Amino acid sequence: MTTAAPASSSRDLPHPELTEIRLEAVLHALSDPMRLLVVRELAADGGELSCSRFDLPVTKSTTTHHFRVLREAGVIRQIYRGTAKMNGLRRDALDDLFPGLLDSVLAAAARQAVRLGSG
Repeated sequence: MTTAAPASSSRDLPHPELTEIRLEAVLHALSDPMRLLVVRELAADGGELSCSRFDLPVTKSTTTHHFRVLREAGVIRQIYRGTAKMNGLRRDALDDLFPGLLDSVLAAAARQAVRLGSG
């Protein structure tokens, strides 16, 4: 007996497979201050956070754009849980593909925030 693959929901969001994640897309996603802030918060939490948890100083449509860029680059995974869109850092995937990159970027961002007095 063959088991059918689960049907894809219209609410499923596309994510790149590990083989599709590219360094230049990840670096581009991390180059924006708002997206870097999202990644820093996700890394600090270590789990999943809802989109509403982030209070970015930009419009809702711009916030949606930033999450999409991060997801399409393979930096985060987004999944619906009920009505909430949950976000999680794809740390394992990034660490496998680019060892040390995420830790280096996060450490540099933390040093910069202290230097500039922004966090």
